[in-house]
Amino acid sequence: MLSDLIMPLRTQHWIFLLILQSSKYILIMATHSKPNFVLMLADDLGIGDLGCYGNDTIRTPNIDRLAKEGVKLTQHIAAAPICTPSRAAFMTGRYAFRSGMDTCGGGRALKWLGVSGGLPPNETTFAKILKNEGYYTGMLGKWHLGLNCKTLNDYCHHPLSHGFNYFYGVPLTLINECEPGGLLEIDAPFRAQLIFITQLIGFAVLTMVVVKYTNLLEISGKVVFCCALFGILFFLAWYIKYGFLQYWSCILMKNYEIIEQPMNVQRASADLIREAQQFIERHKDGPFLLVISFLHVHTPLVTTKSFVGKSKHGIYGDNVEEMDSMVGSVLNAIDNAGLKSNTLIYFASDHGGHLEVKDGDIQIGGWNGIYRGGKAMAGWEGGIRVPGIFRWPGVLPSDTEINKPTSLMDVFPTVVHLGGAELPSDRIIDGRDIFPLLLKKINHSEHEFLFHYCGNHLHAVRWYQKESSTTWKVHFITPAFHPEDAVGCYNNLLCGCEGKDVIHHSPPLLFDLSADPSESKPLQSHTNPYYKEVINKIETAVEEHKKTISVVPHQLSFYNNLWKPWLQPCCGIFPFCWCNKKDNNGTDTL
Repeated sequence: MLSDLIMPLRTQHWIFLLILQSSKYILIMATHSKPNFVLMLADDLGIGDLGCYGNDTIRTPNIDRLAKEGVKLTQHIAAAPICTPSRAAFMTGRYAFRSGMDTCGGGRALKWLGVSGGLPPNETTFAKILKNEGYYTGMLGKWHLGLNCKTLNDYCHHPLSHGFNYFYGVPLTLINECEPGGLLEIDAPFRAQLIFITQLIGFAVLTMVVVKYTNLLEISGKVVFCCALFGILFFLAWYIKYGFLQYWSCILMKNYEIIEQPMNVQRASADLIREAQQFIERHKDGPFLLVISFLHVHTPLVTTKSFVGKSKHGIYGDNVEEMDSMVGSVLNAIDNAGLKSNTLIYFASDHGGHLEVKDGDIQIGGWNGIYRGGKAMAGWEGGIRVPGIFRWPGVLPSDTEINKPTSLMDVFPTVVHLGGAELPSDRIIDGRDIFPLLLKKINHSEHEFLFHYCGNHLHAVRWYQKESSTTWKVHFITPAFHPEDAVGCYNNLLCGCEGKDVIHHSPPLLFDLSADPSESKPLQSHTNPYYKEVINKIETAVEEHKKTISVVPHQLSFYNNLWKPWLQPCCGIFPFCWCNKKDNNGTDTL
């Protein structure tokens, strides 16, 4: 009789505990309605560059403190291994190919400011949704998702057209030419080709003039004139585009207005932090969303004098340590404004460190720790596994590590839900709300599969097997390293996605990432009992995934990524673009 009485009581007890646990998430949402969001994104930072991820030679005390006070993700994955598509996926919660922002036709990232490609106006960013929920939204730093579509001032791809109330930053990206005397950026081969073509045209025109006026051949004067005019225009186009690259690509904007052309890169760090501090102070009564997209640690590794020579790893280490100081300034601004308990802070990198970039024989890119590969490599972990840290004191646990697959795309649904909004129902959202995972209320990832693209080519697939908590990784295509025993594509500044730049694997390479995160020991198809089962499971998932893909305009096609003079932002008299609308203290004079 007593046992019959106890059993129902035990059942009721467990039901009560389950209800209590479930209601805690709802209670947090209710008591912390409309939290502020500060989302920080580094550029080209390797996961192995931070102390909290195992680095013991580069000093990153502020980012380490962020991890100590919050949740650190150790299997946080970028949706693409290069800037433009990764940032498009981050902003929309969708694989970049769904918006046409990932392809190989005209380049894998936006090359110039005067192009028609960019994040389409019909895409929905988390900023647009939160703005509609009463948030004041700001975007500081690097954008790299386009500016104009058809006319110089239509601003269809501009941050203010994608839900941001305020923009202060660089609409393209930091390139080496932004720093006087810097190394050549990835356009160097095109520069050499254009110089050759220009010289060839000049020689041809000169030959025609000589032939014409020595009466060796009968050539119309109009033909000579047209050819000479063409040669002059071609030379001017080359000189404007490449001779003035610093002026045309390196600009600083405030909302729709150019305030520096070219930008003062030495002052960029101080400007960015000043803007962040002022934004937080102006909107401390909230709610607000602030995205801080650092120019660090992309080459040319512009570092202020106070940090030069301070690290153990040359200019790259100096640059990382300066960025860490900038993160510390943002954290202090939040804490000093009394917003620590009501602000969710996030820090990540857009993709892995850049292995191929060198200054002479010295590699000056990031370090990806134990993970193979780097920037531009869609399959190997080094290109897509990135730092991921969340802090919300009093809500999220502190000093916590989660080793489950998560994605930069997860930021979209997570902040949308915490901001009190609903996800769009008219499109596929590939990200997942990871707030319950961050709270440790669930112990598994909502991502069963993650698909790793290089341009529009599927290179690899990750399968998280919930029953065993095992993460499998299949590579269908991998980069062709040069030389073969290298760790990068050192004959190119970036690894390619197709053709002779890749290796197709049949049968595919299979790794157990849970046991072999460095991807050094592929499982053998003829000896491993799990090989066939895993491959079949993943191939079935790929077929289902392909059914969700719709044909959309390629924003990075050859035409859309081709420089167009009529779309080139210019402050001054075209084509000699120059202006400085800032005073000597770096404050706006507008």
